[in-house]
Amino acid sequence: MAAVIYEKKDKIAYIKINRPEAMNAISSEVLTALTNAWLDVRDDPDIWVAVVTGEGDRAFSAGADLKELAKWQLEAMQEGRPVRPDWPEINPMRGIEVWKPFIAAINGIATGGGLELSMACDLRIAADTARLGLMEVKQSLIPGWGGTQRLPRLVPFAKALEILLTGDFIDADEALRIGLVNKVVPQNELMSAATDLAKRLCENGPLAVRAAKEAAYRGVRIPLNDALMLESYIIGNLFQSEDVKEGPRAFAEKRKPVYKGR
Repeated sequence: MAAVIYEKKDKIAYIKINRPEAMNAISSEVLTALTNAWLDVRDDPDIWVAVVTGEGDRAFSAGADLKELAKWQLEAMQEGRPVRPDWPEINPMRGIEVWKPFIAAINGIATGGGLELSMACDLRIAADTARLGLMEVKQSLIPGWGGTQRLPRLVPFAKALEILLTGDFIDADEALRIGLVNKVVPQNELMSAATDLAKRLCENGPLAVRAAKEAAYRGVRIPLNDALMLESYIIGNLFQSEDVKEGPRAFAEKRKPVYKGR
């Protein structure tokens, strides 16, 4: 059975970690499959939005597969060499920029690499049963897939430090209160809520959605004046598209726009 299920329907890609027996832990096989899915979303012109979730109702993902990591540690110790986890250096949490939006549907526990995966997405919807955290310090580790960097960019700094330094979980309502997730819904409504949001995004001009995401992510990394120049550059490129003509024309003609992503 595939460790990650990847399906496409109506301009939406669905990416599901399929290891419920292991709390959807991220093994090297899972990480490779996630990386391939991210790249396919990037490269497929027929996909406009992606939804990421975990199989079952217990866990989005419990993070890196510690059993696999322990095996690598034992092998390294026996061979007298440093531990080198067999993880792709380029993966969804590091090294891949995709301007199409990703929605994380957090269906249960999201800790360690699981929370880091959700933070590598752009929007997060959590089931009311979800619990989120970064537990690495409890195993004498720190988050290694962007957790120490993305969390302080998403929530107040003191709250980010509390989550990072204690390793404690927060519930879905607290995650919503501090801005870590965008919405909390009942468990049985999670995927329909994520799909509804994905469909709403697909109603907008796809090039405009990608341009807005790119401008926002790149802009926060640089001074405001430089970011405003970047915004002007991105808008200039957008004005060369067919879709930017279709939007105002459809509005004037009082009809729904038909965007083609070009």
